[in-house]
Amino acid sequence: MAKTEQDEERRTLSEEADSLWMITFAGSIWAVHFVVCYGATAAVCAKLGGDAAAIMTLRLALGGFTLLALAGIAFVGWRSWVQWDFLNDWNYEHALAGKEHRHEFLGHASFLLSIISFIGVIYVSLPVLVLETCQ
Repeated sequence: MAKTEQDEERRTLSEEADSLWMITFAGSIWAVHFVVCYGATAAVCAKLGGDAAAIMTLRLALGGFTLLALAGIAFVGWRSWVQWDFLNDWNYEHALAGKEHRHEFLGHASFLLSIISFIGVIYVSLPVLVLETCQ
């Protein structure tokens, strides 16, 4: 193989590895958000017994954390949308799996997982909005 072909192959493998990592980010943000929300709520309710000031502080902290998680997932979704590259050529059918097609597919899959994760974070946050006491 020529030097330029090897460099191109390394670049392609690097992009695909980055794409595989991108698929995991949105779901990981959702999972961390879930654990922090329910863990913090359980800790506050168990240790403080439902003190009104502690509940309000918890709600504000988890609200901020939720906004941060949604922003992270939105960023991952935007990066995935750019990688998908659908609007540039409107080509969503591929007869043969080439390097470009695999790269676009990974972007598409990551974009769809970002949507699911975004909705999941919203649903995990709904109890925080209506939480008034620990009982």
